[in-house]
Amino acid sequence: MAQAGSWPSIRSHGLLCTSALLDRFEVKGAEREGVECKHRPECVEITHPVHGRVVIRDQKPMSEKALLKCLVGTTPREWYVLLNSRVFFWVNEHRVSTLLGARAYKDHEHDVLTIDARSLLERYVTRIALCPINSGSTVYNPQPRGLDLFRPLDSYPYETRRKYGKNAVAELTIDHSVPDLRDFVIKVERRRGQEVHRTLYEAR
Repeated sequence: MAQAGSWPSIRSHGLLCTSALLDRFEVKGAEREGVECKHRPECVEITHPVHGRVVIRDQKPMSEKALLKCLVGTTPREWYVLLNSRVFFWVNEHRVSTLLGARAYKDHEHDVLTIDARSLLERYVTRIALCPINSGSTVYNPQPRGLDLFRPLDSYPYETRRKYGKNAVAELTIDHSVPDLRDFVIKVERRRGQEVHRTLYEAR
């Protein structure tokens, strides 16, 4: 789920984490600190004379007050830096639909990319880490979290997590970027809430 209008940039440059975008757009100093190391209540637009304009998504589902209560062995700053160092994929349609229907996003358009997960896993297996919860949300009984929440495939506690429900994994994450994401894209749709307004791309 990406900001509406993001697909052309993702197709050309891949999917970059927030920190990678800040590097590419040469954002430094206090401006970078505010985006990368603190809570973002609203989207942030950054520009560059060569690379143009991108919008870095907000972190509205995360409350600083609630985050302080559920962090284990780390600080809010370290947590934000960790989240901003990875790119995130939902592992099922239900989670995408839930976020699209959330109060903060249901009235806005988004570009929703469907990915061939098997091919992505085969190419990026050494850089993938799985997460059992929505790491960017502290809404509705926030779960404890620390820097060890993201685990590689070979050490992920599948059986332990299955006792919380049939979906043992909430997020698939990759460190830094997926520069060749276009190779794995099956479909791109422009959605508003639960409605598909149009298909922007479909693999043949």
